Amino acid sequence: MILLNALCLLLVLFALPGNWLIVILTCLFAWWRWDEGVFSIYTLIAIGILATLGELFEFFGGMGGAKKAGARWFGAFGALMGAIIGAVVCTFLIPILMLGTVIGACVGAGTGALVFELAAGRRMDESARSGLGAGLGELVGITIKISLGFVIWAIVAVAAFWP
Repeated sequence: MILLNALCLLLVLFALPGNWLIVILTCLFAWWRWDEGVFSIYTLIAIGILATLGELFEFFGGMGGAKKAGARWFGAFGALMGAIIGAVVCTFLIPILMLGTVIGACVGAGTGALVFELAAGRRMDESARSGLGAGLGELVGITIKISLGFVIWAIVAVAAFWP
């Protein structure tokens, strides 16, 4: 199970729901071996909460970065849309492990915030600052999600052998 969860963790690098697959596989294993008490309900709840937090950080990273850099709601929404579109498009355009997806999400978030801010009538320097903030925020969100995935994997690995 630990090796299978490690493979699921690699899926996070491709912007796939690897953290959730770890949670689901761990819950299924716990259910299968419930009488042996391999995992406590608290462990299962903790990894579920961490997976949820990882998704929220990744999903709203660009928006938060844009807002922190001074974007209005419209620009933050553009960052969100740009991150999604950029991640999907660049995953196929740059088929290098994780690189295409991350670059696409970050550039897409920045471009989305920039374009939406310009469309809302903001000056170019303000829009560019919002775009840069969105791109950096998206990168931070992705990094946090991957880091939480490692934490989830480690919790499951330790809990599997902890009496």
